[in-house]
Amino acid sequence: MDLLTTISGSLMEGFFPQGWDLKKIDACVDADPTTIAKRQKWWHRGFEPVACGSYADFDMMLGHEIALTIRNSRDAGEKLALILPVGPMGMYRWAVYFLTEWRVPCDHVFGFNMDEWSDAEGNTLPANNPGAFQYAMQQAFYGPLSKLTVPTKQRHFALKKILPTYPERIGDLRAGGAKLVVIFGIGRVCHIAFWEPHFGGEYATDAEWKKQTHRLGAKLHPLTIEQNAITSFKSRTTLVPAFANTIGPGLFLGADKIIGGADGTLSRGMMWQGLSLWMTLRHEPTRWIPSSYMPAQPGRLFYLTELAGPLVAECN
Repeated sequence: MDLLTTISGSLMEGFFPQGWDLKKIDACVDADPTTIAKRQKWWHRGFEPVACGSYADFDMMLGHEIALTIRNSRDAGEKLALILPVGPMGMYRWAVYFLTEWRVPCDHVFGFNMDEWSDAEGNTLPANNPGAFQYAMQQAFYGPLSKLTVPTKQRHFALKKILPTYPERIGDLRAGGAKLVVIFGIGRVCHIAFWEPHFGGEYATDAEWKKQTHRLGAKLHPLTIEQNAITSFKSRTTLVPAFANTIGPGLFLGADKIIGGADGTLSRGMMWQGLSLWMTLRHEPTRWIPSSYMPAQPGRLFYLTELAGPLVAECN
């Protein structure tokens, strides 16, 4: 007896995105957690999952990857467009540490935050609100870099008037030789940024879906809201906005390199991201599971070993 055998007639019926095959999703999970990094035929030859034994390892290794990417682009004389997440966040402290130790100026970097809380019209929180992603980035990354930081005019946030300019701004940078690196986390429903799986039903083809560069006032899935209530709002669901501005696959699927992170454990054996990680790595790419496309790009996905499982029941 499980969800698959009891969902009919329950409140969960019709709750998940239309394109989700729950039986197929469940089959993504292997009983042997050591197989999670087994290569799949649709993975890019340059894609690599990287296991991290602890939160400390995860934050440091992911931060090092970001800092090294910034340093390498500077050494190559290239501009660098970084699409940046707020979640995970611990890696920014280490990115700042390495860049500071190496004395690497970041005036060649152009930052583009991938999303921001909004209302249905795309209006966002003030930049000084502690829940705003602008505030989080200033506190975690831009501010601590001090004199080495990314110039203010080269920091872009997913605001109502700014987000629609991302495609042109990034396009101009790349036309001038800049590289695009997408840094990301994986959502409970496998979103990238706040590009939700149920958006897949709005497009007739994958090709049409892949062209979408952004969305203002994106309607969030209930599981996304609950994920953020747990991870960012100390359980207060009432504080979480139901909409967000977000980039789309037209931007996050066109990277020269990806740097991903999955650290969604909660202690005492509890977690929220184990199934999402397995789906990302094992489900063939589909617009109904946006993160499933990420392994088809070159780069690295850092993950906590604990997330691999085994994903079996344990009463806490």
